[in-house]
Amino acid sequence: MAVLTLKSEELKAFPPLVRDFATYKSVIMGNSPKTVCEYLLDLRTFFRYTEAVRLGIDPASPDFETIKIDHIDLDYIASVTAADIYEFLLYAAGGRKNGWAARSRKLSALKGFYRYLCAKKHLLENNPTANIDSPKKHASLPKFLTLEESRRLLTCIREDLDSKHAVRDFAIVTLFLNCGMRLSELCGIDLSDIDPELRSLRVTGKGSKMRLIYLNDACRRALLEYINRRAEQHVSGSTRTNALFLSERNQRISQKTVQWMVYKYLKMAGLENRGLSVHKLRHTAATLMYQSGQVDVRVLKDILGHEQLNTTQIYTHVSSESMENAMQQNPLSSLSIERPKYKKPDYEEE
Repeated sequence: MAVLTLKSEELKAFPPLVRDFATYKSVIMGNSPKTVCEYLLDLRTFFRYTEAVRLGIDPASPDFETIKIDHIDLDYIASVTAADIYEFLLYAAGGRKNGWAARSRKLSALKGFYRYLCAKKHLLENNPTANIDSPKKHASLPKFLTLEESRRLLTCIREDLDSKHAVRDFAIVTLFLNCGMRLSELCGIDLSDIDPELRSLRVTGKGSKMRLIYLNDACRRALLEYINRRAEQHVSGSTRTNALFLSERNQRISQKTVQWMVYKYLKMAGLENRGLSVHKLRHTAATLMYQSGQVDVRVLKDILGHEQLNTTQIYTHVSSESMENAMQQNPLSSLSIERPKYKKPDYEEE
């Protein structure tokens, strides 16, 4: 089964009401194929679990992945209780080792599905997910590169004389570190999305929502160098694609290729054991803009394309260095008051 899209024959393995829900999420809600596919796979896992419980099949057995759910109808869906969902979430945490994010997404898929059947289709009166809270998120700071590490990464790419794609890769990482765009957004950029004067470019974010990203001097220089190199390499007209970043085969660069490239240079820069990734470059851009550039969190929200402000607030964490500097800025930090010397009482002088 594909990760981003599902073929028509694969969709037939899902219950009709689940397929209707997928169409609603795609056509009406405008969710991306990746999001719709993830919801479908989560719903499949849930109904396989309920079937396993009812049929006495061990969810840990290999038979679990072959359980068919295409027969599930409205009566079956209506019979699901909140207790069934709680048990499923426990199974997801223990049996499938799902962390907070994965369990929250599974619950979100179930909530969306039952809300659709109750509020949109009016096929159900009772929503078993209505009073179920999302799994609590454990507070953690996002991983990111420091300013010095970011410079080291860019320098490593710039000095890679063995790669004929170094100019392209330098432009890609420069955009990640300066603009904080998502991987899918970067791979989807077309030449026609760029302002002729390289002042800004358009990206298509989650939910097919477009936003404008303004380019700084570093981005303009890197893009101009790459666009000129791109034109030199394709003067013969061997490519007609409108995609900005091209692969070895002169096609739109894939997300996997970009991920591989970033991992390669993180390793070359000695940063491979930090748990860093392409998405962490987005964290880096947001963190550097907020901490070093003193960007207002509301402006940062629009730059990153977040729907809710609380999503952006994860980047407002303060580094230990910043906290240390803040302590030094306290006006009392330099105050020194000497303690009076001990004076013996009169009766001790004898």
